[in-house]
Amino acid sequence: MEITSVNNPLIKETVKLYQKKRRDELNQFIVEGDHLYLEAKKRGLVKQVFTTDTSLVGDDVVHVSSNVLEKLTMTKSPQGIVAVCEKPAQVDPTSKVLMLEKVQDPGNLGTLMRSALAFGFKTIVLDRCVDVYNDKVLRATQGAVFELNIIEQNILEFMEEQPMYYVYGTSLQGEPMESMKQFDNIALILGNEGSGITTRVLNLTDQNITIKISEIESLNVAVAGSILMHHLAK
Repeated sequence: MEITSVNNPLIKETVKLYQKKRRDELNQFIVEGDHLYLEAKKRGLVKQVFTTDTSLVGDDVVHVSSNVLEKLTMTKSPQGIVAVCEKPAQVDPTSKVLMLEKVQDPGNLGTLMRSALAFGFKTIVLDRCVDVYNDKVLRATQGAVFELNIIEQNILEFMEEQPMYYVYGTSLQGEPMESMKQFDNIALILGNEGSGITTRVLNLTDQNITIKISEIESLNVAVAGSILMHHLAK
């Protein structure tokens, strides 16, 4: 059986997962395309699959027409498959943590998540950031979202609950990046694209860091974060 109507109740309910409120209520989200679908499937997170590919079968597979698949996606050229997934379970923080305060651009968050995974920062604390399960963020992560321990929490609360971390903040008035040292447990904080880290948080870090640059005033937060994480990964 193939669903051909965009007004089908199951389709209408699934589309609601593009709303953050609905994602939070059900603890579910949508991924588009083969790559993200397969990454989610590896970890047993797929709840339901919608596809135009009739060769794909299973109890969780629903075949749909092209116009219905378009309704279920946010991209202009759907890749033939959409999956409803459970959010990965949160676990204890790892030895290296990336903490993000009010990062709002989906591309920046997705890039930071990929870099975090590449450089061993396998726990990410999100404090009032763009929703990590936003479709644009998910595409930008290219699957890294499934490999990371994601904690949505106020940074000050996390610091109070996890005092074992040596916390590096980032500020234009900070000390040179080269002064950073290795510790058993390290947390790196990055702030909002326009305003940076709030003063209250900066005042409670162990050390604030800057990257020496010339010709320009500042670096994009995703670029700066990637450089700092790479430096700390050595």
